[in-house]
Amino acid sequence: MKDKIVLVTGGSSGIGKAAALAFHREGAKVIVVADVNEAGLNETVQEIKKGGGTAEFIRADVSKADEVEKLMAKIVKTYGRLDYAFNNAGIEGVAAPTAGLSEADWDRIIAVNLKGVWLCMKHEIDQMLKQGGGAIVNMSSVAGWIGIRGYGAYVATKHGVIGLTKTAALEYAPAGIRINAVCPGAIRTPLLDRMIGGNEQIEKWLLSQEPVGRFGSPEEVAQAVVWLCSDKASFVTGHSLVVDGGVIAQ
Repeated sequence: MKDKIVLVTGGSSGIGKAAALAFHREGAKVIVVADVNEAGLNETVQEIKKGGGTAEFIRADVSKADEVEKLMAKIVKTYGRLDYAFNNAGIEGVAAPTAGLSEADWDRIIAVNLKGVWLCMKHEIDQMLKQGGGAIVNMSSVAGWIGIRGYGAYVATKHGVIGLTKTAALEYAPAGIRINAVCPGAIRTPLLDRMIGGNEQIEKWLLSQEPVGRFGSPEEVAQAVVWLCSDKASFVTGHSLVVDGGVIAQ
C-alpha cells in the first residue's frame, strides 16, 4: 500500500484505530482519521507518527453533510486523491424494544450509522470516479445478518449498510471502484463494553454464543478491512465479510 492515501472515519478508538494502524503497517503514505472525539484522534495520529508514518486528524460528524463535504475537500486539496476509505464511524444507540424506542433515538442512530455511511460514500465515490478507481469498506455487523432484541434501530442500520454496499458496488464496478462491507461479531471495543454495561450475565451470555470461545480483537477486524482494500482482493466487490468467530454459522 505504498504511497496510498487512506481515510478512516471513527478512528479515535476500537476497530477504527486498529485499522488506521494496520494501514500504516502496510505502508500507506498518509492516513487521515476522522471522528468527533479529538482527544482519541490525536492519540491515533501520534501512534502512527511514532511508528514513522504520516497521519492527521480532522474533526467531522459524519451525520452532517457540510462536515463530510469539508472533510473530503480538505483531503483532496492536501493530497490530491483518495485511494482507500473505511467508513467505520457508528454508535450503538440506546437499548429499548422496538415499540419503546423514541423518535429522537431512532433518528440519531439512523443519521450516524446509515446516513453517515451514505454521505461519506457519496463524496468518496465522486473523487474516485475522477481519479479512475479506489476501494471502500463500510462498517456493518453481524447485526446486518441477524436480529438482536432491544437494538432495532442499530440492526436496521447495519442491514441497510449491507444493502447500500451491494447496490453501490454494482453501480461503480465498471469504473474500477470496489465497495465491500465488514461485519464484525462481538469485538472487545468500547462500544461492546457500553452495550454490556458491566453486566456479567450479559458478557457470559455473549461469550456462550461464540463457537471459538472468546471475543474478537479490533486488530482481527482491521486485517480484514486492509485485505478488502488491497489488490489481493481485486476480484471482490459487493461482499459482506463476516468476522464473528462463527456466530452466524450456528
